[in-house]
Amino acid sequence: MQTQAKSLAPPGKVRRWLRSELPQIALMLVLLAAARDSFANHYYVPSGSMEHTLEIGDRVAVDMRAYGVRLPFTDVQLIATGKPERGDIAVFDSPQDGARLIKRVAAVAGDEVELVDGRLSINGVPLEAIDAADIEVFHNHRALLNLSHGGGPDIHQLVVPEGQVLMLGDSRGNSLDGRFFGLVPVYELYGRAVAVYHRRGEGFVWRRL
Repeated sequence: MQTQAKSLAPPGKVRRWLRSELPQIALMLVLLAAARDSFANHYYVPSGSMEHTLEIGDRVAVDMRAYGVRLPFTDVQLIATGKPERGDIAVFDSPQDGARLIKRVAAVAGDEVELVDGRLSINGVPLEAIDAADIEVFHNHRALLNLSHGGGPDIHQLVVPEGQVLMLGDSRGNSLDGRFFGLVPVYELYGRAVAVYHRRGEGFVWRRL
């Protein structure tokens, strides 16, 4: 017992160590939190609105620098770093109630949109894949749709104005998206989803989006 007591640091020494090191530890934690808030983050998928691309419970890695760098812990964008492209999956706050959402950028500025029975056409060109009826092909992305709930509301002759994007879910009949809350300003997009890194029943994975 005597040996064990001698091995313990005196309370005064512990307090002195905490006083000297605590500011550095706090600074490190703040910097890590700021980096997470401004550069990289993750999103937990709570609903089936993006099926079958994203499943309920998926954990998604998000690049917070894709469209702009924000002042940490605020919504203030310091610098624009890129523009959303058709097919991107992006994180933003709903214009309707402020809820954090994840949807697909279906159309960008200048696009004329037609959406009939859940199937999208941009500038008069259907996005439906030649080899699969429920896959839409964007420039750099393929969207695996879920139309088991129908297509939801149609869109006719919508032209997206400058600085706006149309956000849609891949489960067209089960998505509260731009058809209900309108277009989203580009600067409201927090980041681009990069990959699913964890999926129920599979554990840790890395499925690029």
